[in-house]
Amino acid sequence: MTARDAWDTDLGRERRPALTAEAVAHLVGGTLRGDGSVTVRAVAPLDRAGEGDLSFLAHARYASLFAQTAAGVVLVAPELAEAPGTPRCRIVVERPHEAMLRVLPALYPPPPRPTGIHPTAMLGRGVSLGRDVSIGAYTVIGEGAGLGDMVTIGSHGSIGPGVRVDAETWLADHVTLYPGAIVGRRVRLHAGVRAGCDGFGYVPDGGAGGEGAPHRKIPHVGRCVIEDDVEIGANSTIDRGSVDDTVIGAGTKIDNLVHVAHNVRIGRACLIMAQVGIAGSVHIGDGCILAGQVGVSGHHTVGAGATLAAQAGVFGDIPAGEVWSGYPARPHKEALRAHAALFKLAGLMRRLERLLERSDA
Repeated sequence: MTARDAWDTDLGRERRPALTAEAVAHLVGGTLRGDGSVTVRAVAPLDRAGEGDLSFLAHARYASLFAQTAAGVVLVAPELAEAPGTPRCRIVVERPHEAMLRVLPALYPPPPRPTGIHPTAMLGRGVSLGRDVSIGAYTVIGEGAGLGDMVTIGSHGSIGPGVRVDAETWLADHVTLYPGAIVGRRVRLHAGVRAGCDGFGYVPDGGAGGEGAPHRKIPHVGRCVIEDDVEIGANSTIDRGSVDDTVIGAGTKIDNLVHVAHNVRIGRACLIMAQVGIAGSVHIGDGCILAGQVGVSGHHTVGAGATLAAQAGVFGDIPAGEVWSGYPARPHKEALRAHAALFKLAGLMRRLERLLERSDA
C-alpha cells in the first residue's frame, strides 16, 4: 500500500461523495467524450491517478503523461481534445484549472462548521458576540473585543482588548490579534498569524552617554486594518502603524512567512508570495504581484499593477504596470541583459589575461 493509499483509507475515501463523468461535465459546462457513467471520488495528477480519480490536461507539455494515465476522467483543454490517451472519459472544457475549482467542493465537501464557545475559552468584560460564533479551546478574548456573525476562531487564539473581527471571518489555531487590529469580513488568517504587533521603530538616544538603552522605542499608536476577503498564510506578521495605519487592501492574498512592517499600505487584490519583506511606510498599489523573497526597503512606492520577480531587491519607486527583477531591482529586460553580461565577464577576463601575457612576452 502506498502512502497515498493509506492516507485515502484513513480519510475514509470510500465514504466521500462519488460523481459520474456526466455529473462532472454538467458542473463544469464541458463536452463529454466517452463513458458518462464512470465515477470518480478524488482528484489526482495524471501520473498518479487511478481509475477512480479525476485529473486534468491543460498544457501540451503534459501530453506524455496523459497518454499513459490511468485516470478515469480527465478535464481536457479544447486544443488538446484529440491528444492520444487512455482515460475512459475525457471532458473538453475551457481552462481546465478553473473548471477543477468547480468540482473540488463537490468531491471534498467541507466539514460542518462548529458553533459555540469551548468551556476553556476565556472572554473578558464587555465582549460582544454575533450569531453562531465558534470559539475554540483555550482561546482568550480581551475586554471590549467584538466578533461578528459566524466568526470562527480556532484553539489557543488571542484576541486583544478592543479588537474587531467582522462577519464570516475564520482564524486558525494560534492566531494573535493585538490591540488596534481591525479585521474585515470573510478574512482567512492561518495558523500563527500575528497582526497588530509593534513595528521595528527606534530613535537614537543622544543623551544616553553610553549608559542605558542607546535606542528609544517609538510608541506605536496606529491601527492594523485588514480589509474584506483577505487571506494571510501561516506565520506571517503584520505590524500596526506607528502614527499612521497599516492597511491590507480588500481581496489581497498573502502567503506564508511574510513580514509587513508598520505604516505599510497594500492595495486591493495584490498577490504576495512567501518570505517577502516589506519595510516601513511602503505603499503598494492595487493588483501588484510580489514573488517569493522580494525585499522592499522603506518609504518607497510600488505602482498599481507592477510585478516584482522572485528575490528582487527594491531600493526605489517602481512605476505602475512594469515588471522589475534583480538586485538591485531594475526593469526585467534590463536585468536580464545585465545578468547575461555578467556571465560573459569571465571569458572576457581570460581573453584580456592572454593579451597581457603576449604583450609581456
